[in-house]
Amino acid sequence: MLNFNPEKYLQVTRGAVALRSVIEEIVEKVSQQEYKNIFLLGSGGAVATFYPFEYMIKSTSSIPVYAEIAAEFVVMNNQQFSEKSLVILSSLSGTTEETVAAAKYCKEKGATTIGITGEYHKPLADTVDYPIVNYAENDFAGDSNQLILSFLIFNLLHKKGDFPKYEAFAEQLEALPELLLGVKEEADSKACEFAETYKDEPFHILVGAGNTMGRAYSYAMCVLEEMQWIKTKSIHAAEFFHGTLEIVEEDTSMILLKGEDETRPLMERVERFAEKYTKKLTVFDTQDYELKGIVPEFRKYLSPIVTSTVLQRVSVHLEDKRNHSLETRRYYRKVAY
Repeated sequence: MLNFNPEKYLQVTRGAVALRSVIEEIVEKVSQQEYKNIFLLGSGGAVATFYPFEYMIKSTSSIPVYAEIAAEFVVMNNQQFSEKSLVILSSLSGTTEETVAAAKYCKEKGATTIGITGEYHKPLADTVDYPIVNYAENDFAGDSNQLILSFLIFNLLHKKGDFPKYEAFAEQLEALPELLLGVKEEADSKACEFAETYKDEPFHILVGAGNTMGRAYSYAMCVLEEMQWIKTKSIHAAEFFHGTLEIVEEDTSMILLKGEDETRPLMERVERFAEKYTKKLTVFDTQDYELKGIVPEFRKYLSPIVTSTVLQRVSVHLEDKRNHSLETRRYYRKVAY
């Protein structure tokens, strides 16, 4: 496959899976502290990765959960936050200014903190109570973080009595590195075709719902806008019909991210509309991928990581067809702001 090193991918994702016992030890310790709610804090793509897990916690457990943008969280004086909160933060580099500031704020308030990052001896790892570290670069960091979060979040829910089948789920998570590699191979031709067809497209509407909405948000902002400089609108499938539908014309590119959770009918409604009113419709559907060995009841929890791994192939082909490196930036970490 174009610009893809399967050995490196497996090293990163297997590295995440290998942290299962470490993560379970952390969960055992924090679960003894009787925390009253969970905060998921990050910036950009990191907080977007938390959004699916916020949805999954809300639809699986009664424990209050809040996915918040780190910079806003620090200044908003959130009245739900206290020393009884469990805070999970994420920054691949471990140096994201706003996320590190949020970690320090939470520690000062006495909350328990867990940090997911790619390196030890960086500000985030040095600040939190429990660092979870797996080295990755931008290309595979999303899959690494989602694997770690799947073990972490669902074991936390298990300890609360809300996810009794955690052990079976965790065993199936251990097979995901190889399964996701297969997904990439299956998705590659469609990703290449999309990039060839839409390499010069000036604008996309990207639609998600439930646990794929975070992926829609992050792919629009962090890839199409940040890495490819393409104007993009991300919108929730239900909210699409309360404004965004009015800018759809027959030459408007729409990209739908269909998962397998309870919100799938919301995506199907948008799909029916798009089939009538635009000639430029692309659907990436997690149901298209077999995921051999994953039992049906667990598939919905894996829609975010399957969607993410498919879109990684789209990114690589867009980079190639548009001759625009995914590493090129004008402003991000280039100038003061």
